[in-house]
Amino acid sequence: LDGKVHFTAANLNNKFHRSLEPVTTTALLKAMFNDERYFSHHTHLPGQGFFGDEGAANHNRLCDSHADTGLELFIYGASSFNSALPKPVKFPARQTLEASQAIARLHQLKPENQLFIQQNPDVIDQGVFHNDVIAVANGNVLLCHEQAFLNQPSALKQIKQAYLGNKPLHIIEVPTNKVSITDAVSSYLFNSQLITLADGNMLLVAPKECQRNQAVHDYIQEMVLADNPVQQVRFFDLRQSMQNGGGPACLRLRVALNTDELAAVNPGVRFSEEKYTQLVSWANKHYRDSLSSDDFADPLLLTESYQALDELTSLLNLGSVYPFQQE
Repeated sequence: LDGKVHFTAANLNNKFHRSLEPVTTTALLKAMFNDERYFSHHTHLPGQGFFGDEGAANHNRLCDSHADTGLELFIYGASSFNSALPKPVKFPARQTLEASQAIARLHQLKPENQLFIQQNPDVIDQGVFHNDVIAVANGNVLLCHEQAFLNQPSALKQIKQAYLGNKPLHIIEVPTNKVSITDAVSSYLFNSQLITLADGNMLLVAPKECQRNQAVHDYIQEMVLADNPVQQVRFFDLRQSMQNGGGPACLRLRVALNTDELAAVNPGVRFSEEKYTQLVSWANKHYRDSLSSDDFADPLLLTESYQALDELTSLLNLGSVYPFQQE
Protein backbone atom coordinates (compact mmCIF):
# COMPACT_ATOMS: atom_id res chain seq x y z
CA LEU A 1 0.00 0.00 0.00
CA ASP A 2 2.91 2.41 0.59
CA GLY A 3 4.50 1.65 -2.79
CA LYS A 4 7.71 0.37 -1.20
CA VAL A 5 9.55 -2.96 -1.33
CA HIS A 6 9.28 -4.67 2.08
CA PHE A 7 11.72 -7.08 3.73
CA THR A 8 11.38 -9.36 6.75
CA ALA A 9 14.04 -11.96 7.54
CA ALA A 10 12.62 -15.35 8.50
CA ASN A 11 13.01 -16.11 12.20
CA LEU A 12 13.89 -19.79 11.48
CA ASN A 13 13.07 -20.62 15.08
CA ASN A 14 12.38 -24.31 14.44
CA LYS A 15 16.13 -25.09 14.33
CA PHE A 16 18.33 -23.55 17.01
CA HIS A 17 21.42 -23.10 14.82
CA ARG A 18 19.32 -21.27 12.21
CA SER A 19 17.46 -19.15 14.76
CA LEU A 20 20.76 -17.30 15.25
CA GLU A 21 20.64 -15.96 11.67
CA PRO A 22 17.83 -13.34 11.36
CA VAL A 23 19.54 -10.44 13.16
CA THR A 24 22.51 -10.62 10.79
CA THR A 25 20.28 -11.34 7.78
CA THR A 26 18.25 -8.21 8.57
CA ALA A 27 21.44 -6.14 8.84
CA LEU A 28 22.62 -7.54 5.48
CA LEU A 29 19.32 -6.72 3.78
CA LYS A 30 19.37 -3.19 5.19
CA ALA A 31 22.91 -2.71 3.87
CA MET A 32 21.97 -4.03 0.42
CA PHE A 33 18.63 -2.25 0.06
CA ASN A 34 19.60 0.91 1.91
CA ASP A 35 17.49 3.67 0.34
CA GLU A 36 14.52 4.47 2.58
CA ARG A 37 12.67 6.10 -0.30
CA TYR A 38 12.11 2.68 -1.85
CA PHE A 39 12.76 0.00 0.79
CA SER A 40 11.15 -0.80 4.15
CA HIS A 41 12.68 -3.26 6.63
CA HIS A 42 10.98 -5.09 9.51
CA THR A 43 12.31 -6.93 12.54
CA HIS A 44 11.87 -10.70 12.26
CA LEU A 45 8.78 -12.19 13.91
CA PRO A 46 8.95 -13.28 17.58
CA GLY A 47 11.31 -16.22 17.93
CA GLN A 48 8.95 -18.86 19.29
CA GLY A 49 6.66 -21.53 17.88
CA PHE A 50 3.44 -19.53 17.50
CA PHE A 51 5.07 -17.48 14.76
CA GLY A 52 7.30 -20.09 13.14
CA ASP A 53 8.51 -18.47 9.92
CA GLU A 54 10.75 -20.11 7.31
CA GLY A 55 10.47 -17.34 4.75
CA ALA A 56 10.24 -17.48 0.97
CA ALA A 57 10.36 -21.29 0.91
CA ASN A 58 6.64 -21.12 1.76
CA HIS A 59 5.59 -18.27 -0.52
CA ASN A 60 4.67 -18.18 -4.18
CA ARG A 61 3.59 -15.30 -6.41
CA LEU A 62 1.33 -15.86 -9.41
CA CYS A 63 1.16 -13.08 -12.00
CA ASP A 64 1.21 -12.26 -15.71
CA SER A 65 4.76 -10.93 -15.27
CA HIS A 66 6.94 -9.81 -12.38
CA ALA A 67 6.06 -6.19 -13.18
CA ASP A 68 2.33 -6.84 -12.73
CA THR A 69 0.17 -7.09 -9.64
CA GLY A 70 0.20 -10.69 -8.46
CA LEU A 71 -1.53 -13.12 -6.15
CA GLU A 72 0.64 -13.60 -3.06
CA LEU A 73 0.22 -17.26 -2.17
CA PHE A 74 1.27 -18.10 1.39
CA ILE A 75 1.56 -21.81 2.27
CA TYR A 76 1.50 -22.82 5.94
CA GLY A 77 1.90 -26.14 7.69
CA ALA A 78 -0.34 -25.61 10.72
CA SER A 79 -2.14 -23.02 12.79
CA SER A 80 -0.94 -22.14 16.28
CA PHE A 81 -4.31 -20.84 17.48
CA ASN A 82 -6.89 -22.78 15.47
CA SER A 83 -6.92 -26.29 16.90
CA ALA A 84 -9.57 -27.38 14.39
CA LEU A 85 -7.00 -27.40 11.59
CA PRO A 86 -5.02 -30.64 11.18
CA LYS A 87 -1.31 -30.84 11.94
CA PRO A 88 1.49 -33.22 10.99
CA VAL A 89 2.26 -35.91 13.56
CA LYS A 90 5.82 -37.05 12.86
CA PHE A 91 7.55 -33.80 11.88
CA PRO A 92 6.95 -30.18 12.94
CA ALA A 93 5.12 -27.69 10.75
CA ARG A 94 7.81 -25.05 10.43
CA GLN A 95 5.56 -22.37 8.91
CA THR A 96 2.46 -21.28 10.82
CA LEU A 97 -0.63 -19.56 9.47
CA GLU A 98 -0.18 -16.81 12.02
CA ALA A 99 3.37 -16.06 10.82
CA SER A 100 2.21 -15.84 7.20
CA GLN A 101 -0.64 -13.52 8.16
CA ALA A 102 1.73 -11.33 10.17
CA ILE A 103 4.06 -10.97 7.18
CA ALA A 104 1.14 -9.98 4.96
CA ARG A 105 0.12 -7.29 7.48
CA LEU A 106 3.65 -5.96 7.97
CA HIS A 107 4.19 -5.75 4.23
CA GLN A 108 0.87 -3.92 3.76
CA LEU A 109 -0.49 -6.31 1.15
CA LYS A 110 -3.99 -5.69 -0.13
CA PRO A 111 -6.47 -8.31 1.16
CA GLU A 112 -7.57 -9.22 -2.37
CA ASN A 113 -3.94 -9.91 -3.37
CA GLN A 114 -3.25 -12.57 -0.72
CA LEU A 115 -4.31 -16.16 -0.18
CA PHE A 116 -3.40 -18.57 2.63
CA ILE A 117 -3.38 -22.28 1.75
CA GLN A 118 -2.49 -25.15 4.08
CA GLN A 119 0.11 -27.68 3.06
CA ASN A 120 -0.94 -31.30 3.30
CA PRO A 121 0.13 -32.49 6.81
CA ASP A 122 0.58 -36.03 5.48
CA VAL A 123 3.32 -34.95 3.06
CA ILE A 124 5.05 -32.97 5.82
CA ASP A 125 5.28 -36.26 7.70
CA GLN A 126 6.85 -37.77 4.58
CA GLY A 127 9.70 -35.26 4.60
CA VAL A 128 8.24 -32.22 2.83
CA PHE A 129 9.50 -29.69 5.37
CA HIS A 130 8.91 -26.65 3.11
CA ASN A 131 6.38 -25.91 0.39
CA ASP A 132 9.24 -25.54 -2.10
CA VAL A 133 9.82 -29.30 -1.80
CA ILE A 134 6.33 -29.98 -3.18
CA ALA A 135 5.42 -26.93 -5.35
CA VAL A 136 6.99 -24.15 -7.42
CA ALA A 137 5.43 -21.13 -9.09
CA ASN A 138 6.58 -18.65 -11.71
CA GLY A 139 4.47 -16.11 -13.57
CA ASN A 140 1.22 -17.77 -14.60
CA VAL A 141 2.40 -21.33 -13.83
CA LEU A 142 1.97 -23.35 -10.63
CA LEU A 143 3.73 -26.72 -10.71
CA CYS A 144 2.66 -28.84 -7.76
CA HIS A 145 2.27 -32.43 -6.68
CA GLU A 146 -1.16 -34.00 -6.50
CA GLN A 147 -0.79 -34.24 -2.71
CA ALA A 148 0.77 -30.81 -2.10
CA PHE A 149 -2.13 -29.09 -0.35
CA LEU A 150 -4.78 -30.00 2.18
CA ASN A 151 -8.11 -30.64 0.40
CA GLN A 152 -6.31 -30.00 -2.86
CA PRO A 153 -9.30 -29.71 -5.26
CA SER A 154 -10.77 -26.98 -3.05
CA ALA A 155 -7.37 -25.27 -2.63
CA LEU A 156 -6.74 -25.15 -6.38
CA LYS A 157 -10.26 -23.80 -6.95
CA GLN A 158 -9.50 -20.99 -4.49
CA ILE A 159 -6.27 -20.18 -6.31
CA LYS A 160 -8.01 -20.08 -9.69
CA GLN A 161 -10.75 -17.79 -8.37
CA ALA A 162 -8.27 -15.43 -6.67
CA TYR A 163 -5.83 -15.23 -9.59
CA LEU A 164 -5.47 -11.64 -10.82
CA GLY A 165 -3.75 -12.05 -14.18
CA ASN A 166 -5.14 -11.71 -17.69
CA LYS A 167 -3.10 -14.60 -19.06
CA PRO A 168 -4.48 -18.11 -18.53
CA LEU A 169 -3.32 -19.68 -15.27
CA HIS A 170 -1.58 -23.03 -15.81
CA ILE A 171 -1.73 -25.41 -12.84
CA ILE A 172 0.40 -28.45 -13.60
CA GLU A 173 -0.55 -31.17 -11.12
CA VAL A 174 1.91 -34.05 -10.96
CA PRO A 175 0.02 -37.30 -10.24
CA THR A 176 1.18 -39.65 -7.51
CA ASN A 177 1.03 -42.65 -9.86
CA LYS A 178 3.76 -41.02 -11.98
CA VAL A 179 5.89 -39.38 -9.27
CA SER A 180 5.61 -40.60 -5.69
CA ILE A 181 6.20 -38.33 -2.71
CA THR A 182 9.40 -40.30 -2.02
CA ASP A 183 10.65 -39.64 -5.55
CA ALA A 184 9.66 -35.98 -5.34
CA VAL A 185 11.58 -35.49 -2.07
CA SER A 186 14.69 -37.47 -3.07
CA SER A 187 14.99 -35.85 -6.51
CA TYR A 188 13.96 -32.33 -5.42
CA LEU A 189 11.78 -32.01 -8.53
CA PHE A 190 9.75 -29.17 -7.03
CA ASN A 191 12.80 -27.56 -5.47
CA SER A 192 13.73 -26.64 -9.02
CA GLN A 193 13.49 -23.16 -10.50
CA LEU A 194 11.11 -22.02 -13.21
CA ILE A 195 12.55 -19.22 -15.32
CA THR A 196 10.73 -17.21 -17.98
CA LEU A 197 12.71 -16.97 -21.22
CA ALA A 198 12.75 -14.14 -23.76
CA ASP A 199 10.11 -15.85 -25.93
CA GLY A 200 7.69 -16.13 -22.99
CA ASN A 201 8.12 -19.87 -22.50
CA MET A 202 9.67 -21.27 -19.34
CA LEU A 203 12.76 -23.30 -18.49
CA LEU A 204 12.85 -25.80 -15.62
CA VAL A 205 16.24 -25.65 -13.87
CA ALA A 206 16.56 -28.98 -12.08
CA PRO A 207 19.26 -30.90 -10.18
CA LYS A 208 20.76 -33.96 -11.85
CA GLU A 209 18.95 -36.11 -9.29
CA CYS A 210 15.83 -35.46 -11.39
CA GLN A 211 17.64 -36.83 -14.44
CA ARG A 212 18.82 -39.92 -12.59
CA ASN A 213 15.41 -40.75 -11.14
CA GLN A 214 13.63 -42.59 -13.97
CA ALA A 215 10.08 -41.77 -12.87
CA VAL A 216 10.86 -38.08 -12.40
CA HIS A 217 12.81 -37.86 -15.66
CA ASP A 218 9.99 -39.52 -17.58
CA TYR A 219 7.45 -37.10 -16.15
CA ILE A 220 9.57 -34.04 -16.96
CA GLN A 221 9.93 -35.18 -20.58
CA GLU A 222 6.16 -35.63 -20.75
CA MET A 223 5.57 -32.20 -19.22
CA VAL A 224 7.80 -30.24 -21.62
CA LEU A 225 5.98 -31.82 -24.58
CA ALA A 226 2.53 -30.93 -23.20
CA ASP A 227 0.51 -27.77 -23.83
CA ASN A 228 1.88 -25.48 -21.13
CA PRO A 229 4.56 -22.74 -20.88
CA VAL A 230 7.24 -25.11 -19.47
CA GLN A 231 8.94 -26.11 -22.72
CA GLN A 232 12.56 -26.76 -21.72
CA VAL A 233 14.57 -28.41 -18.95
CA ARG A 234 18.22 -28.18 -17.98
CA PHE A 235 19.87 -30.41 -15.39
CA PHE A 236 22.76 -29.22 -13.21
CA ASP A 237 25.14 -31.04 -10.89
CA LEU A 238 24.30 -29.54 -7.49
CA ARG A 239 25.46 -32.46 -5.38
CA GLN A 240 27.29 -30.39 -2.78
CA SER A 241 24.22 -28.23 -2.23
CA MET A 242 21.91 -31.24 -2.20
CA GLN A 243 24.03 -32.95 0.46
CA ASN A 244 23.48 -29.91 2.67
CA GLY A 245 19.71 -29.96 2.20
CA GLY A 246 19.51 -27.37 -0.55
CA GLY A 247 18.76 -27.34 -4.25
CA PRO A 248 17.92 -24.85 -7.01
CA ALA A 249 15.13 -23.31 -4.94
CA CYS A 250 17.70 -21.96 -2.49
CA LEU A 251 18.41 -19.39 -5.21
CA ARG A 252 14.73 -18.87 -6.01
CA LEU A 253 13.99 -15.80 -3.89
CA ARG A 254 13.15 -12.97 -6.25
CA VAL A 255 13.09 -9.29 -5.37
CA ALA A 256 11.05 -7.71 -8.17
CA LEU A 257 12.24 -4.13 -8.69
CA ASN A 258 11.43 -1.38 -11.14
CA THR A 259 14.18 0.70 -12.76
CA ASP A 260 14.32 3.33 -10.00
CA GLU A 261 14.36 0.73 -7.24
CA LEU A 262 17.12 -1.25 -8.93
CA ALA A 263 19.20 1.92 -9.29
CA ALA A 264 18.80 2.49 -5.53
CA VAL A 265 20.33 -0.88 -4.58
CA ASN A 266 23.80 -0.72 -3.01
CA PRO A 267 26.06 -1.01 -6.10
CA GLY A 268 28.62 -2.97 -4.07
CA VAL A 269 26.42 -6.08 -4.16
CA ARG A 270 25.54 -5.95 -7.87
CA PHE A 271 27.08 -8.90 -9.72
CA SER A 272 29.57 -8.30 -12.55
CA GLU A 273 32.56 -10.00 -14.14
CA GLU A 274 34.85 -7.83 -12.03
CA LYS A 275 32.93 -8.68 -8.85
CA TYR A 276 33.05 -12.38 -9.74
CA THR A 277 36.83 -12.26 -10.11
CA GLN A 278 37.17 -10.48 -6.77
CA LEU A 279 34.93 -13.00 -4.99
CA VAL A 280 36.79 -15.99 -6.42
CA SER A 281 40.08 -14.47 -5.29
CA TRP A 282 38.62 -13.85 -1.83
CA ALA A 283 37.36 -17.45 -1.53
CA ASN A 284 40.66 -18.93 -2.71
CA LYS A 285 42.50 -16.83 -0.18
CA HIS A 286 40.35 -17.54 2.86
CA TYR A 287 38.63 -20.92 2.51
CA ARG A 288 40.50 -23.86 4.04
CA ASP A 289 40.13 -26.92 1.83
CA SER A 290 39.83 -29.20 4.88
CA LEU A 291 38.98 -29.00 8.58
CA SER A 292 39.72 -31.42 11.41
CA SER A 293 38.06 -31.56 14.80
CA ASP A 294 41.22 -30.04 16.35
CA ASP A 295 40.83 -26.95 14.15
CA PHE A 296 37.65 -26.02 15.99
CA ALA A 297 39.62 -25.68 19.21
CA ASP A 298 42.18 -23.42 17.53
CA PRO A 299 41.55 -19.68 18.09
CA LEU A 300 43.33 -19.06 14.78
CA LEU A 301 40.31 -20.42 12.91
CA LEU A 302 38.07 -17.82 14.54
CA THR A 303 40.56 -15.06 13.78
CA GLU A 304 40.80 -16.20 10.16
CA SER A 305 37.01 -16.21 9.90
CA TYR A 306 36.76 -12.67 11.27
CA GLN A 307 39.42 -11.47 8.84
CA ALA A 308 37.65 -13.15 5.92
CA LEU A 309 34.30 -11.55 6.79
CA ASP A 310 35.92 -8.15 7.29
CA GLU A 311 37.37 -8.36 3.79
CA LEU A 312 34.08 -9.59 2.33
CA THR A 313 31.99 -6.80 3.84
CA SER A 314 34.53 -4.31 2.55
CA LEU A 315 34.50 -5.89 -0.92
CA LEU A 316 30.68 -5.67 -1.05
CA ASN A 317 30.51 -2.25 0.64
CA LEU A 318 28.21 -3.57 3.36
CA GLY A 319 29.64 -1.89 6.44
CA SER A 320 29.54 -3.56 9.87
CA VAL A 321 26.75 -6.14 9.58
CA TYR A 322 28.20 -9.01 11.63
CA PRO A 323 27.94 -8.98 15.46
CA PHE A 324 31.71 -9.20 15.99
CA GLN A 325 32.15 -6.06 13.87
CA GLN A 326 29.82 -4.13 16.15
CA GLU A 327 31.53 -4.93 19.44
